[in-house]
Amino acid sequence: MTHSAMGSDEWKDIDWKQIQKNVYRLQTRIFKAKRRGDTKQVHRLQKLLMKSRSAKLLSVRKVTQDNTGKSTAGVDGIKSLTPSQRFDLVNSLELTGKSKPTRRVMIPKPGTSEERPLGIPCMIERAKQMLVKLALEAEWEAVFETNTYGFRTGRGAHDAIEAIFNSIRYKSKYVLDADLLKCFDKINQEKLLEKLNTFPKLNRQIKAWLKSGVVMDGKLFPTNEGTPQGGVLSPCLALIALQGLETAIRGCLSQSYDSQKELTVAFYADDFVILHKSLDVILNCKSAAENWLKEISLELKPSKTRISHTLIPYEGNVGFDFLGFNIRQYPVGKHQSGCNAHGIKLGFKTIIKPSKKKIALHIESIKNIIDSHKTAPQEALISKLNPIIRGWGNYYSTVSSKKVFSNCDYTFWSQLRAWARYRTGNFGFKTLNKYWHYIEDRLTFSTKGGIRLTNHSDTPIKRHVKVRGNKSYFDGDVLYWSTRKGTHPELPNRVAFLLKKYKGRCQECGLMFVGDDLIEVDHTISKQDGGKDKFDNLQPLHRHCHDAKTARDNANRKILKQEAVLEPLEGYINEQGEWCC
Repeated sequence: MTHSAMGSDEWKDIDWKQIQKNVYRLQTRIFKAKRRGDTKQVHRLQKLLMKSRSAKLLSVRKVTQDNTGKSTAGVDGIKSLTPSQRFDLVNSLELTGKSKPTRRVMIPKPGTSEERPLGIPCMIERAKQMLVKLALEAEWEAVFETNTYGFRTGRGAHDAIEAIFNSIRYKSKYVLDADLLKCFDKINQEKLLEKLNTFPKLNRQIKAWLKSGVVMDGKLFPTNEGTPQGGVLSPCLALIALQGLETAIRGCLSQSYDSQKELTVAFYADDFVILHKSLDVILNCKSAAENWLKEISLELKPSKTRISHTLIPYEGNVGFDFLGFNIRQYPVGKHQSGCNAHGIKLGFKTIIKPSKKKIALHIESIKNIIDSHKTAPQEALISKLNPIIRGWGNYYSTVSSKKVFSNCDYTFWSQLRAWARYRTGNFGFKTLNKYWHYIEDRLTFSTKGGIRLTNHSDTPIKRHVKVRGNKSYFDGDVLYWSTRKGTHPELPNRVAFLLKKYKGRCQECGLMFVGDDLIEVDHTISKQDGGKDKFDNLQPLHRHCHDAKTARDNANRKILKQEAVLEPLEGYINEQGEWCC
């Protein structure tokens, strides 16, 4: 009997812990087979993975429960599936070599007036793409180049920034800061399929997705180039297309260890930087990159590609911006200068901090929120601002951001003062005492009930530890990746504390949090049942585990309520037929 026939109530009873173990075990086998060059075994294991019930269940759960776009429909209008519909989707997951077109919408590009296309596949195509991703990602993680940090499980922007810092902390270098022009839209599909070199059935399915076309404003447009942005598989395909670019760049230099060590390359999606002490080497690397990119129909974006130097002016530029960070070296005297490994004074300091553009965008977003809450309760404004301040602060918490945080707090104070003046007509001691209160001997924007606003300067600065060498999430070292998950800079402090308390494990399924797992904070005893909002009553759960626990708590609460109503009352019926207690 299929799960669909067994009923929708069975979805919550699935042993997800065992499901994830089954999938991960196969992925590690694929990874190891690829590392030793056994292509035949890789393809055999990939077929086994994509046929397995475990992989199909996990794929459907990821796109219908964990994915933030689960409530957005494709061209078929299907979204937010019920448990029985999820089982039906699991049973229909087969690679047919066909695909429905992708719905395309234009969304604003952050910080600019430009728009970029976003593809929204149908739910069944998302599930199929997730199934294929589980198999493809494990294979290609074994061969991805060491300095590729974007769209890879367990790696991120902070690893790229730390790699750059390690490269220039003792030396000043020239920098090529490059961006690819419409990377996702221009990739040569034939070259991509040739590079994939996979078995025929999977090749036909990926080709169908690439050629499926997009629907925009009710019209169908062909897609003869590029990969659709927004698809589950698109980032993985883009990484595969760019695989080999670092090798081509390093081919400009002698293959000796010392020559290769002098060159630093850091890739994040379609952005990359090249650093070397010689300008000639930088120019040669740029030429090599352009020639290699032509083979897959890509090119560098002239407006975002420039050469500069980390310490001295070059073409009017000093330092560079990368991934929202400004990276630059400043000349200093002998008393402030650091030393190299041999104790020789450097004469400069390497400082990485938030870029001016990102600071301006952050202040503007805070201003817009305050302006839109002019008549809202103070508590509502604080609850809206706190996650944004914490998130922005955590992202920049690994670099020299203290001064920037203090400046943001000063600007923030001016914006809040204007908000208070608008509400009261003036700003005096009466207004100040209404919206600001002393908490721990510090005047803080807070309510009388103690709900306080977080300051940027409350964020502690802690250096990020770069991912080790060519480590991969699929190498089987779960303890290493779970430990890194708990110390990630963008992890909220409350979640980090709970992960440490519970040793990195989900308290519902017992699995360790690794990779791109979504973590949510749950009240062990629900607030509706009298639970307090204190750390002793909080626990970390996967998003799907949180959903399952909430559903179970609601069901138990409903049963208890029904039992309370049906519970017989003690008493008797008198001679008039009336009930007496």
